[in-house]
Amino acid sequence: MANPIAAAVGTRLERYREIASVLSRHGLSFIIGATGLDRFEPAAQEQTRASNPENLRRALEELGPTFVKLGQVLSTRSDVLPPAYLTELAKLQDRAPVVPAAVIKRLIVEELGDQPDKVFASFQLKPLASASIGQAHLATLHDGTEVVVKVQRPDIATNIAIDLEILHTLAVRASRQWKLAADYNITGITDEFARTLREELDYTHEGRNAETFAANFAGDDTIQIPRVFWDTSTTRVLTLERITGIKVDDLVALDAAGIDRRGIVVHAVDAIAQMVFVDGVFHADPHPGNLFVEASGRIGLIDFGMVGQIDDTLRGQLADLFMALSRHDPDRMASALMALSSSKSSIDQESLRADLVGFIDIYRGKGLGEVDTAALINKLLAVLRHNRLQLQPSIVMLLRMLLMVEGMGVLLDPTFNLGDALKPYATKLALSKFSPAAIARRLAAAGLEAAELGIELPDKIRKVFDVIDRNGIEVHLRASELDPLVARVERVGNRVVAGVIAAAFIRGIGELAVSDRKRFGHWSGPLMGIGLGASGALSAYIALTSMRRRRQN
Repeated sequence: MANPIAAAVGTRLERYREIASVLSRHGLSFIIGATGLDRFEPAAQEQTRASNPENLRRALEELGPTFVKLGQVLSTRSDVLPPAYLTELAKLQDRAPVVPAAVIKRLIVEELGDQPDKVFASFQLKPLASASIGQAHLATLHDGTEVVVKVQRPDIATNIAIDLEILHTLAVRASRQWKLAADYNITGITDEFARTLREELDYTHEGRNAETFAANFAGDDTIQIPRVFWDTSTTRVLTLERITGIKVDDLVALDAAGIDRRGIVVHAVDAIAQMVFVDGVFHADPHPGNLFVEASGRIGLIDFGMVGQIDDTLRGQLADLFMALSRHDPDRMASALMALSSSKSSIDQESLRADLVGFIDIYRGKGLGEVDTAALINKLLAVLRHNRLQLQPSIVMLLRMLLMVEGMGVLLDPTFNLGDALKPYATKLALSKFSPAAIARRLAAAGLEAAELGIELPDKIRKVFDVIDRNGIEVHLRASELDPLVARVERVGNRVVAGVIAAAFIRGIGELAVSDRKRFGHWSGPLMGIGLGASGALSAYIALTSMRRRRQN
């Protein structure tokens, strides 16, 4: 009987060898060395002659679906890769050979319990489209509804799981051996990619996303979202209402049908604005193949496998960035970008500020309608890349989506400018930070944090005296060590909260001194004095630091 564990290990080793061989053949030995694939590298073989970006694209195509999708994700990461790589990786296409009809029939039986012509009134075995994870087939339900049935490829989940495991291992090794990989958090990027790809493998996730968008746009007659038919859907089969119309980039057909192209752009921008600024859930892949226009001008939106989310915290951070942009303030912009980003290395804030001063000069004195939004976004991403800041995944998806929308808008209406179109929504978002409801939420949060500080301090002080009792006192106090506490205090009310903390400090020491005189004896009085002095010094330090920071700002 075959040993499944040995078989699995063998499969992984074979895949490691295959990856090393493909990278070596395409002249990418620097990746082999950085990821520790040296021991799998084959003997000298003839190499392709092309630039490194082109070689990388070809290697990813040869390595199959997981690596193609990784390349497509990296093609959007202007904050990580230079332009030459982005341009080349953007050429990656999600193509795959057609799955034989017999295999499709077997998969339908496994998932839905019967042959396709029994489950559906009709089912076309010739696919409408074929991609790396699955392929789409036209079908009709027994009530006459036309649908599209997505069927996942056999064994694709197992193969992708092995690749994702290997990618994680290679990313960890690269981060240990290559400082640049660690600085750009390659492990984090790979893990986020793995999470989204695993979600894409579960078709119920896409179905739930479609229902979320349908609910958000209920009653809007300018946008159509396909219905999900759960009776004929599983994790590997998804049945959706068929959306028909003219592809949004087919300008000849749109004009022939007498459809107002500028009206399409207006509807699309309104829909995007609602997703981003109101619902907090947006379609992250609105390329032309996912958008159809009906004769009435209504836009049909399909494919909800890639969706981004913006919560209240992220929305507030975006508001800070918009305000900094509008004020041409490099310091506030640096703070906003760092809040929206992560980095594994220390950030040179002076370098970041200098880069942002140059960035601001590009659009200073210009209205949004005079600025090329795509160029502006790409320049900002270049600043992030130079300073080794990586944006949060949701922000990367948002910027990618906005660039797609601008490309579509300019195609339909050459006078279109995304910045001009989104200005009212961005302004509203920035002002919302100062609405009574928003201020009330921040005050409530500040009050809770202040209360926590007041409650926690006496207990922590008791623990300090337990240590004093056992080991005596040795104090090494540096002002820099108080900075984290000061930062926290400033968030909840500066000097007012300093007073609360001081009171808690005095109360805690006072209670200890009064309630346990036997324990401290003649130390009770001095301890009370220490408490008063320390709390006063702490309050003074907090107040002075706050004043200093306000002057600097």
